Amino acid sequence: MLLCFLKAHKIEKAMNLFRAMRERGFEPKTRIFNRLIVGLCSVGRVEEAVELLSEINQNSCEKPDIYTYTGAMDGLCKVGRSDEARELLEEAIHSGIKPNPIAYNALFNGYCKEGRALEGFSLLQEMFDREIEPDFISYATLLHGLLKWNEIEMGLQIYDRMSRIGFKPCERTLNKLARGLCRVSLCKEISLGDVERVFRSIRELGYVPSPHTYCLMIHSLSTRGEMEKALSILTEMIENGHPPKRMTYNTLIKGLCSKGRVDDAMDVLKLMFERETSPSKAAYNILIREFNQSGRVFDASRLYAKALKRGVVPHQQPAEILVKETDFCEDGTF
Repeated sequence: MLLCFLKAHKIEKAMNLFRAMRERGFEPKTRIFNRLIVGLCSVGRVEEAVELLSEINQNSCEKPDIYTYTGAMDGLCKVGRSDEARELLEEAIHSGIKPNPIAYNALFNGYCKEGRALEGFSLLQEMFDREIEPDFISYATLLHGLLKWNEIEMGLQIYDRMSRIGFKPCERTLNKLARGLCRVSLCKEISLGDVERVFRSIRELGYVPSPHTYCLMIHSLSTRGEMEKALSILTEMIENGHPPKRMTYNTLIKGLCSKGRVDDAMDVLKLMFERETSPSKAAYNILIREFNQSGRVFDASRLYAKALKRGVVPHQQPAEILVKETDFCEDGTF
């Protein structure tokens, strides 16, 4: 009957029956205690769950096992009391109970929710020291927490460990890691190879890069001057049915112009027209400036005129054509 109440989530009735049983001298088995603790935590009665664990330790013939402790630990972690959960784990170990990955996973989850994902590294090392092999949930929870709190480079380390073991993060997590690495690459000198490797693994695992991931990859590659790779990803993005945003096109145009490839940049502008994306004022400014610097004033003038025709007034104007006396013929003609 007690188990029926617990399965039906009737915790109060289950607790009343439990107390009545103990008053009559019936001692429930450990697995019943475990279900009661989990049930109490599921309805937010964490303090009662911890008290019940303490009562079992002190007054019961049945002894708690690792699942008894894990139930209370999980409840504490879910309400932001991970340090108390850690104390329970130490108590279990001192009592001679060997912890398992499930117990540590509760702590991983708690630390990550509280913004303390970096502390998960010490937990991971502790598991190795105690010869407890982390499972997929251990790694996945820690990786998710590190990415959530923008510890991207540490997240890459966990991802690499997972890859060596053969664990595969989900599509959403891998996309998030790739985007995080792209952002880091814009402000730190991290290896662009790491960024490309994670992006490549998305496709190798049969996943699909999200539109946001594509855009950030193009931006990251363009900023580092890897224009051929950036153009290749743009083509792939379009082929997969993801229309690039103006900012993505602008980044490519700027990157190509910085390499002196203004004609290739014009091809990107034409692609914007083909994709029915209206170029922004910034795109025209970049191209007109590059044409001016390259001495191609007539091209700059034509592009400026096209911009005006489309209702865009660039800040950058075509350079004036300077005519020297030596440019005239003897008869005064140009």
